[in-house]
Amino acid sequence: MDENILTNETPQDVEPQEPMQQTIGAEQLKKARATLEKYKQGKQKLESKIVSNEEWWKLRHWQYIDAEDTKDEPKPASAWLFNCIISKHADYMDAFPKPNILPREMADEEEAKRLSSIIPVVLRQNDFEQVYSDESLYKLKNGVGVYGVFWDSNKLNGLGDINIQYMDILSLYWQPGVTDIQKSRNFFSVELVDNDILKEQYPQTIDHLSKESASEIKKYNYDDTVDTTDKSLVIDWYYKKNVNGKNTVQYCKFVNDVVLYATENETQRPTKTEVVPVLDELGQPTYDGNGTPVTQIVEREVGASIAEKGLYEHGLYPFVFDVLFKEEGTPIGLGFVDICKNPQMSIDLINNAFEKNTMMVANPRYMFREDGGINEEEFANPFNLLVHVDGNLGEDSIRPIETNLINSNYIGILENKIQELKETAGNRDAVTGGTTSGVTAASAIAAMQESAGKTSRDQIKTTYRAYRQVINMVIELIREFYAMPRQFRIIGDTGAAEFVTYDNSNLQAQYQGNDFGTDMGYRLPVFDIDVEAEKESPYSQLSQNELALQFYNAGFFNPELTDQALTALDMMQFQGKDKIMQKIQANGGMYQQMLMMQQQLLQLSEVVDGLSGGTTNMAEQTASEITGNPVATQPQGNVVKMPTDTKKENAVVSNARKQANDATQPR
Repeated sequence: MDENILTNETPQDVEPQEPMQQTIGAEQLKKARATLEKYKQGKQKLESKIVSNEEWWKLRHWQYIDAEDTKDEPKPASAWLFNCIISKHADYMDAFPKPNILPREMADEEEAKRLSSIIPVVLRQNDFEQVYSDESLYKLKNGVGVYGVFWDSNKLNGLGDINIQYMDILSLYWQPGVTDIQKSRNFFSVELVDNDILKEQYPQTIDHLSKESASEIKKYNYDDTVDTTDKSLVIDWYYKKNVNGKNTVQYCKFVNDVVLYATENETQRPTKTEVVPVLDELGQPTYDGNGTPVTQIVEREVGASIAEKGLYEHGLYPFVFDVLFKEEGTPIGLGFVDICKNPQMSIDLINNAFEKNTMMVANPRYMFREDGGINEEEFANPFNLLVHVDGNLGEDSIRPIETNLINSNYIGILENKIQELKETAGNRDAVTGGTTSGVTAASAIAAMQESAGKTSRDQIKTTYRAYRQVINMVIELIREFYAMPRQFRIIGDTGAAEFVTYDNSNLQAQYQGNDFGTDMGYRLPVFDIDVEAEKESPYSQLSQNELALQFYNAGFFNPELTDQALTALDMMQFQGKDKIMQKIQANGGMYQQMLMMQQQLLQLSEVVDGLSGGTTNMAEQTASEITGNPVATQPQGNVVKMPTDTKKENAVVSNARKQANDATQPR
């Protein structure tokens, strides 16, 4: 966590007041430190694994496979494992999540729509794309990534706002043996902070900080020298406690034996100043000599204290674990380094043997007889044109050491090891854009990529489940802290930017009134979260556009074919199908209403013609407008009128009536 988080847990609604007796003091901090030490001991193997995984990621893993007899060998480090991880990370970024807030009750539909527009803005203000990228990469390497969802009272010039961070597992500690961190009795987050910053923000720590190096956190093998002198370990201690029958999460920030902030020490309830009339013994308002009501100023309690409600009203640790491959008995999992480092090690060992062989062939060695009389120094120097010898140089005086060339079978073994790593990681050539020999059709390539990417899609779904928990926490923090109105720039339904004002008034408990004399109590708006990919690959966008054109050419958007189009869509599966079906159904409904109105208009026109004695000819004109057929004009000059059957309906009117009637009949 960064330095701004030193005070981000302190709610801004109530000014902390010094209570008469501190619930959290030196004795409680001593017990908390003892608990933290137990948690550290249970996490030692995990910390060592994470540090070694980082070395594998940086291609410095020969220290884990090195031996004394290989210290002078080439030691090549290929990046097949690195390529696997960055390929998976690209899949994660292509599937960057977008929240869609859905109401559970019809009364909350408008609020869910507002939250769907506002929460993406909150995420962008937290640069969540970068947070998501860092968390995903950490998860791929180590098997778990962690989000921290806090309320930072220092944001927006003291107004406060949500703060979402990616957390390092090395700085987090939980109860060993739990699989869900929400079931841990305690949870610790630690951070090294400069002593001068602590003295400035918390003057009570001046005489309690050590100048020695703080080394309580497991460290990575950095390239640069990290100086931890003049730093102190600041500990964020979260713990569960039942208060008045409610499970709460309490919080304490401390350094050494000094409490910086503790929710249990905030026992003062918030109050509100009100002006009320002074009542007499009978409970009636009193008046002065001028008949003016006598009033007084009183302080009324308007809620529970922080100690009673805990750090956050949602009662959860503000951390979300995103596990890749689940391990039993622990909240963390296996990453791609854990799974693929053995094939990577085999690849590098084989490459090492190949390079040694190449060097031996390129630089041949020789055997000399001790009495051969050859000047070895001159012979070993490749720039000497002449080499002196004593006596006769026999054929057995010098002989080259024969080196066997690499057999093609060993090259096949190396290729199989590379293929093993790809198959183990699900990082086949089709995923990275390559294809097998002979596959050239676009549809075949697309099918191969779709099949090869199924493991990535499965892994991304685990991230989406963690993302839902993050959004749930964001909604709960909005419900609790967005009391003051704040401005947001959102994208409206038409795609244009809109400026809206939002607060949490519609998220609070709402009184439902009386139903037949029964008090219905209060209702708290609750929402479901649907996650979809905000960004997609160019290929996915192209296929989506082609699908839309196919629907258009097939007449799916023709309102006359609504029933057939909905039947066909019901048998299909593609992203955004529900929205397309809703639009087609809405267009079909409007078309049916239009036809019914045309039929009614035609009937009214016939009534008008009947009342006018047939002089207006309105029915024929209306039918002509409906069918698009022009009305026959009367010829000019003397025309002999033939007798007509007044009981027979005009053909244009009859056709229009039949067309409207057929279109409104159910299929």
